[in-house]
Amino acid sequence: MSESVRVLVCEKIGDSGVDLLREAGFEVELGIDWDRAELLANVDRFQGLLIRSATNVDAELLDTATNLKVVGRAGVGVDNVDVETATKHGVIVANAPESNVVTAAEHTMALLLSLARNVPQAHGALIQGRWERSQYSGVELLDKTLGILGFGRIGQLVATRA
Repeated sequence: MSESVRVLVCEKIGDSGVDLLREAGFEVELGIDWDRAELLANVDRFQGLLIRSATNVDAELLDTATNLKVVGRAGVGVDNVDVETATKHGVIVANAPESNVVTAAEHTMALLLSLARNVPQAHGALIQGRWERSQYSGVELLDKTLGILGFGRIGQLVATRA
């Protein structure tokens, strides 16, 4: 990059993500411990913001961020970004729609198996000093039918794992 592009990482991401930004030539500053006032006071120094779900990129922030070109959301949704105002300011908003679909599908399967085998109930009894094996055997999933409500990216991955 001929001119240094400054990116503010507003929330904790993996060190490898920060390293990738730096390796690509971006000047990265970590503002993960900044409060709202500090963010508003400094946001105009950055061309890029990297956020997760806690940072609210609203009209006030976008009006203050005079040099901002892009908001990158490390996650699926952009509910915490005023996309309409960002667009009016010429700020690109991008997210990572596939970032957690495998995790969500696998978590769904873990919960399904846990409930089928009464793991939460058995764990609770065990914590209380009771081992009642026969009471918590659960059901086998062999030859059972799984109903999946919603068959988007996550639902499809659940189906392939079931």
